[in-house]
Amino acid sequence: MTPRWIAILFSALLASAASAAPGNTDVVRDLASRVGPIVGSALACTDIARPRIQTIVDKFSAVIKEASSNEAERDDLTQALNRSVADGRTAVTSGKMDCRLAERQLADLERSIAGPSAGAGPSLAGVIGPSAAAAATSIAPVPPGPPVRGVTDREIRFGIAGPFSGPAKELGRQMKLGIDTAFNRINDAGGVDGRQLRLIAADDGYEPTRTLDAMKQLYEKDQVFGFIGNVGTPTAAVGVPYALERRTLFFGAFTGANILRSDPPDRYVFNYRASYAEETDSVVHYLVKLRRIPPRQIAVFAQQDAYGDAGFAGVAKAFRSLGANDGAIVRLNYKRNTVDVDDAVNQLKLQKPPIKAVVMVAAYRAAAKFIEKTRDLYPGMVYTNVSFVGSTSLAEELGLLGPRFATGVIVTQVVPAVSGYSSAVLEYKNALAKYFPGEAPDYVSFEGYVAANVLIQGLKRAGPQFDTERLIDNLESMRNIDLGLGTSLNFGRSEHQASHKIWGTALDENGKYQPIELE
Repeated sequence: MTPRWIAILFSALLASAASAAPGNTDVVRDLASRVGPIVGSALACTDIARPRIQTIVDKFSAVIKEASSNEAERDDLTQALNRSVADGRTAVTSGKMDCRLAERQLADLERSIAGPSAGAGPSLAGVIGPSAAAAATSIAPVPPGPPVRGVTDREIRFGIAGPFSGPAKELGRQMKLGIDTAFNRINDAGGVDGRQLRLIAADDGYEPTRTLDAMKQLYEKDQVFGFIGNVGTPTAAVGVPYALERRTLFFGAFTGANILRSDPPDRYVFNYRASYAEETDSVVHYLVKLRRIPPRQIAVFAQQDAYGDAGFAGVAKAFRSLGANDGAIVRLNYKRNTVDVDDAVNQLKLQKPPIKAVVMVAAYRAAAKFIEKTRDLYPGMVYTNVSFVGSTSLAEELGLLGPRFATGVIVTQVVPAVSGYSSAVLEYKNALAKYFPGEAPDYVSFEGYVAANVLIQGLKRAGPQFDTERLIDNLESMRNIDLGLGTSLNFGRSEHQASHKIWGTALDENGKYQPIELE
């Protein structure tokens, strides 16, 4: 369709809407499908002045606001416009149209929206309210906003601070792998509003003393827009305050600790996953109700830091909910980034009556070492782990010891079993095989993949002209997100944790995780 005919059609659509009452969303949705590609193609052309494009966007935002009778309609129309904008960007970036045509279309659209002289034809006043019509038909250019850190016409940069060296390095590697898989998938589809998503990593070795330098490197040197997938609780105790002071997004961290789950929630902190309190509550109820193990015979093997504290607090809360004495819980400690578990093993031996189940709040190497040193002493012991343990790495460590060490070891998960066939799992495994051939599906990378896709949904909703505040407003409006997980995801102003679902898995004699029912 030529630029002239697009402008004529646009004016005709306005004219047909002139007698329609506000709330006629079908008319506005049709307009969005015509205006969006013109805006998108102009955005893909660097020579077209951004204030001209912003004027169109602001005018159409006014149309959407006045035509919508509720927030859901407004969100729906905004998404329709954003999708059309993305189509327009793709048309230019794929070579289907050139920037000269994009310029002509934009010019015709500007004349169409500016409205003809008095008595010459239709105006916006019939579609939107008088005040919005007056604003929308003013052709005064809107000054461009300040540049947004980490955002250019071509890319959006995110940072991840995590362990890429040291004993917990597999957790960092897998989390980054999952996010990169999701980013690669959306980038191949044209990106978000034509922008490619890029992930930059900084290594803190899972040591909070190094986290501040990693955060500074990403924020000050690499100029990232926000953080996604940071790994760990003790490191989050440093990373979260840094992000909050700079009002920067801290999204989808690989931790279930409550320091990321304030009540009310911190505006800039969003979580995908269920909390450690929810994981430990689920497994304690499983041990007591289904396995019939008395609370006094359940101990906690925990890392001696904020991560271990968070898991232990969750177990204590679960004990209280069962009417059990949480003051008598045995805590068996080890130091972070070590496999020195001898003190914990010696303390376990002293317990009377003997412990029958251990809830483990540990990383994979220490967890495997503890099981290695206690399995023969307590052949019937039930070992459970929270998801942070690194399920695949734990299975590999135990597999080296032999089937009797691995069989029956339980790990609670915050994503469905990667051995399953849900649409989310299949999509993840197909993408992983495409972009990182040879990499095996993993619970940690799957979590990173899911968290990244939730963020991508928020970026799409925020539209091409966004900053941190606008993105957060859109995240807080996201309801009933269906990624094929078997549970819907939700955010809100008072809810910054998308999922509360816990899945149970246990290792079989072949070292493979099988789903188990926790209730």
